[in-house]
Amino acid sequence: MVKIKEFAVERWMDDYENDAKHNLAETCCASISLSDLSSLSGQRTSIVDYDQKQVYGAIRGSKALRSNIANLYTTEASVPVSADNVLVTNGAIQANFLALYTNVGPGDHVICHYPTYQQLYSVPEAFGAQVDLWRSKEDAGWQPDLEDLRALVKPNTKLILLNNPQNPTGAVLEREILQGIVDIAREHDIMIHSDEVYRPLFHSLDPSQPEHPPSILSLGYDKVIATGSMSKAFSLAGIRLGWIVSGSSKIIEACASVRHYTIIAVGQLDDSVATLALSTPTVNNLIERNIQLARQNLAALDIFIKEFEWATEWTRPRAGTTAFVKFVNRDGKPIDEVAFCQQLLKQKGVMFVPGSQCFGGGVDFKGYVRIGYVPENQVMIDGLQALREFMRNEYEQLPAATE
Repeated sequence: MVKIKEFAVERWMDDYENDAKHNLAETCCASISLSDLSSLSGQRTSIVDYDQKQVYGAIRGSKALRSNIANLYTTEASVPVSADNVLVTNGAIQANFLALYTNVGPGDHVICHYPTYQQLYSVPEAFGAQVDLWRSKEDAGWQPDLEDLRALVKPNTKLILLNNPQNPTGAVLEREILQGIVDIAREHDIMIHSDEVYRPLFHSLDPSQPEHPPSILSLGYDKVIATGSMSKAFSLAGIRLGWIVSGSSKIIEACASVRHYTIIAVGQLDDSVATLALSTPTVNNLIERNIQLARQNLAALDIFIKEFEWATEWTRPRAGTTAFVKFVNRDGKPIDEVAFCQQLLKQKGVMFVPGSQCFGGGVDFKGYVRIGYVPENQVMIDGLQALREFMRNEYEQLPAATE
């Protein structure tokens, strides 16, 4: 029997989010309804075909949907991405699981960008792989070092796992770093798997930068996988739809073969909604809506950080929907962030995610909390106001983190 560690962040969400009055732990951009989607599309016709028979439908995803997903990558890819390069899945969480199940096993060595979503290192471990963490550096704006990566490579290294933009920090791997990763992978014939679920929500890049940081698909290396979904940047978590994209038909076919054991096809209704959401001009309107919301809410969070600078430390996120904020006491020591999150939820109804418990295995990231800052603007404003009240009245009674 495969043994797998408890999924700490998802357990935390399951235990607490139904009790939250101000959910600032959510990682999706503020969700939209089908009516909202219709408005963003400018179409007056029904999104759903009520005369369509609800059969399994296209096994790998409809051609229209896979073409629209391919278009998300085609403009920057060194080789055009087609519908045949795309495999539709039941969310990015299945996309990641399926790709890892297909490509990793006992005796393999995996290197995982860290901190990150626990799935990306706990699942390979459960499949029998040895996993080493490629640690981003807090004092370097959560950027990793290529020499550290090179030092981790072993003769049996099978896969390098990335999360770009990064959850929970909101950091971005720039083209130069990505090219370095590809060069190392090519030298040692290593596959790269990049969870890009927060693309293309680049809301805080330097305006002088000539281009967005690229997808891993754009750098001319065939042994790569990119995963994504409709949940985070596209505000449609409820349709449970994600994807695997690769320039290698061999990789896509291998994943498709394994996929038969997990899901026949995504629902036709989900496929139809996602197809519309990723069509032009809908997708552009949706991303613009979410970028503006992210900027507005991040500005409000920035004001809070400056107001309580004696208690907070952070690297301001550049993309995605999450910030990783360190809370300290008057002596500059990290607070017990699990107690903080529990008391904040109990006293004020504000929900955060504790860093050490959900991202650091109880060891790393003491004092850190993950804040999801792209809910509806009023949710953010009300949540920050409740947090301010807690900071003024209860915060200084919190215990410090244990060593």
